[in-house]
Amino acid sequence: MNMSETNEHLKQLPLGDWHRNLGARMVPFAGYEMPVQYEGVMAEHIWTRTEAGLFDVSHMGQLQLIGEGAADALEAITPGNLSALAAGKIRYTLLLAQDGGILDDLMVTNTGHDIYLVVNGATKHDDIAYMREQLPESLTLNHMEDAALLALQGPKAATALAKLNIQPLQDGWPVPTDLYFMEAGPFLWNDIPLGISRSGYTGEDGFEISVPAEHAVALAAALTELDEVRPIGLGARDSLRLEAGLPLYGHDMNPDILPVEANLNFALSKARREEANFAGAEQVLAQYPAKAAKKRIGLFVDGRQPIREGADVVDAEGNIIGNVTSGGFSPTLQRPIAMAYVPMALAGTGSTITVQQRKKQIMCTVADMPFVPHNYHRKPKL
Repeated sequence: MNMSETNEHLKQLPLGDWHRNLGARMVPFAGYEMPVQYEGVMAEHIWTRTEAGLFDVSHMGQLQLIGEGAADALEAITPGNLSALAAGKIRYTLLLAQDGGILDDLMVTNTGHDIYLVVNGATKHDDIAYMREQLPESLTLNHMEDAALLALQGPKAATALAKLNIQPLQDGWPVPTDLYFMEAGPFLWNDIPLGISRSGYTGEDGFEISVPAEHAVALAAALTELDEVRPIGLGARDSLRLEAGLPLYGHDMNPDILPVEANLNFALSKARREEANFAGAEQVLAQYPAKAAKKRIGLFVDGRQPIREGADVVDAEGNIIGNVTSGGFSPTLQRPIAMAYVPMALAGTGSTITVQQRKKQIMCTVADMPFVPHNYHRKPKL
């Protein structure tokens, strides 16, 4: 995580004072002052893996794309099959530059009446400008600046959420805990409108809840009053997503990286590959499925010393041939893990990789991702 911003001109979250009152240590992140930890990263990480953690992700960009043909138009700059997305369904996709470089990764929901997007906090203003430049003027792109976003994550997230008696906005619709992974809907809690999706970025079952900013404190307080739920900071969110093998934009992805290099082939749907009419399609598909020169891979690190973003991958002669983009200690596995870009020839599981950090060489082994199995509440296959 990049916490290099100064405290000057930092934006405040709707829950900023609430975090401080709980004793959170606040840090600069994505232009905001955000909680990095409350009682400690290790304890918060383990709590989320075993109980339910509440994360404030209100720095993320929540957008509405409104107008006829919105999903079709969005396909011009994303490789996902968005026009086939049914109402109440969510898809992970990538915002691509005209040369195929990754400008952001995002979640796209068909609400049934518009397209709801969640983009990364550090890139949201650039994303909005790019979309407005590329999309037809007949469409309206709204930035939902008056909405907060909370993520309730962990194996007891559904148990906790059920205690709030949240009701569907319309008769006949499911309650939130009847949603499956990558499903969403509109709900009411004490007459407060909520947008709830069964999704998240920890690898655990959980929900993301869009709530009017003026009601964010009430909702966060109601959740953390439950025995299963504790507030969790950015530090544990980062270690959880690393264990889950999930890339973080600005670290494991950037405009110089193409989807195949980022090991995100699943985001290139078959229908869109056949149509080949999205931004940068020629460059992207020239690498598909395994023709890129490099690839994002997972690493098990020998010893106990974590390797960090920016460390070099080197060959036997000490030449730099790749780089580490995320790294840290895994509380679940009790060992250091990392993600790195390496030449495709070295990307196979079990390959030995040498990383150089502060002039010290550390041996690593290419590992399958996720490092810790995902625990999503998926719909059973018939």
